[in-house]
Amino acid sequence: MNGSIVERLALVAAVAAGLSACAVGRTPAVSTQGMPGELESIHAATFTKDQAIFWVSSNGCTDKKDLIPIVSLQNGEAVITLRRIDEDRCRQDLVEGVELKWSFEELGLTPGSPITVNNPYQMPRS
Repeated sequence: MNGSIVERLALVAAVAAGLSACAVGRTPAVSTQGMPGELESIHAATFTKDQAIFWVSSNGCTDKKDLIPIVSLQNGEAVITLRRIDEDRCRQDLVEGVELKWSFEELGLTPGSPITVNNPYQMPRS
């Protein structure tokens, strides 16, 4: 591949937004009232047959234990809301963010389940 990581992430975000019916600035499909932590803006999300993969901002210390994916069902489809439960207080700006993965088994989902994302999209910092 020739483009920079930021260009590739932007392409992944655009494709994921189209495939998951998510759009920048839209109202979340599922109410986030009462959910733990803060709603996390994501750079991109993609799904394989048995994995959910997200790209999120990081100041150098963000890892999987800092976020929690909350799975809800709406109209027979799984809706994932990614919430940050621990703030990243490091000072190393990772422009591309970090990639975090959850297996469908961890999420309580059947492989190949249809999924949408309930998070706003934010372009990576450049």
